[in-house]
Amino acid sequence: MPYDSNPGDSGNLSSGVADKGPSSRFADLTQRARDVLEAVVNTYVATGAPVGSKWLAERLGSGLSSATIRHVMAGLEERGLLQAPHVSAGRLPTEAGVRFFVEGLLEVGALGEEDKNCLEAQCAGAGQSLPQRLAQATKALAGLSSHAGLVLAPKLDRPLQKIEFVGLDSTRVLVVLVTADGLVENRILSLPQGVDAEALVNAGAYLNRRLVGRRLSEARGEVEESLRRDRTELDSLTRRLVEEGLAVWAGAQDRPQLLVRGQARLLRDMTALEDVERIQSLMDALETGEAASRLVRAVAEAEGVQIYVGSATPLFDHAGCSVIVAPYHDKDRRVIGAVGVLGPLRMDYARVIPLVDFTARVIARALEGGTAPL
Repeated sequence: MPYDSNPGDSGNLSSGVADKGPSSRFADLTQRARDVLEAVVNTYVATGAPVGSKWLAERLGSGLSSATIRHVMAGLEERGLLQAPHVSAGRLPTEAGVRFFVEGLLEVGALGEEDKNCLEAQCAGAGQSLPQRLAQATKALAGLSSHAGLVLAPKLDRPLQKIEFVGLDSTRVLVVLVTADGLVENRILSLPQGVDAEALVNAGAYLNRRLVGRRLSEARGEVEESLRRDRTELDSLTRRLVEEGLAVWAGAQDRPQLLVRGQARLLRDMTALEDVERIQSLMDALETGEAASRLVRAVAEAEGVQIYVGSATPLFDHAGCSVIVAPYHDKDRRVIGAVGVLGPLRMDYARVIPLVDFTARVIARALEGGTAPL
């Protein structure tokens, strides 16, 4: 479900899910039924407790009796939008009820200035590399949403602009890789003592002559063959620098990386054993990279915020969670990753949607050199 954000309005989100409207299955619901369902879902999000007809009649303040409310709730239960956890309890929304609420009833307002300032400070820090910004974005989303924050980092297999070796101390070297579209990655190598400044310069020059303007995956085999063939061109330390510099990127360029912070928050409100087991299964998927592959497919053609509720979630369908995710793009407007929040069905969608939307635009703006509107 895509959410229609307006990047030109300084981050003010004014409506619900874009161009979707209520599910056709429930298009004939009366306004009274919609009001009751909306109140039940909002109460469920706020408290997690079943909602009784008497309390709901007082809250709605529309002059409806509790008997009338009970009749409406019974109808919603028959349609599969509400459920009664116990015979004498009030009602809770079903997954279908929450999805209908998000599709057709949810209203999302502007993100507060305090939240905006926090996200900008953590995600757009001057001098930070893209991985550092993304790590900060994950942390910020987890903290502000009170759920798990996730960020899909882009593949490293992009045309290269520069590789540089920087000595940190007598045994550690920083390998800096800059792509043609301005992304910066770095790795630390541990090497024996004796690597001097000349070896660092020579190793960088050797790789730059062979890699600049090309993808690492395309040129790696060729460089390795050159190393085997040109044994007299480099001394042993410089050769080792080149070999280690290549090896440290091996595999990293083949798939995107999914960063997740706040996984423990997913267990916070789980009480049933089956819920805990589903979340554990989800965590296993996050660790194996299965979730990253699914997220890549979900955002490949994405426009704006995508909202996946419960079992409709193609990313983590075995976990019964909801995901709100938005793609971010590079300076050429190509989608290269995504940011989002992963949480339970009982999520404050009205708050989380603008958080995710604004975070994606902060990252995109940083990649464009600070020129895109927020």
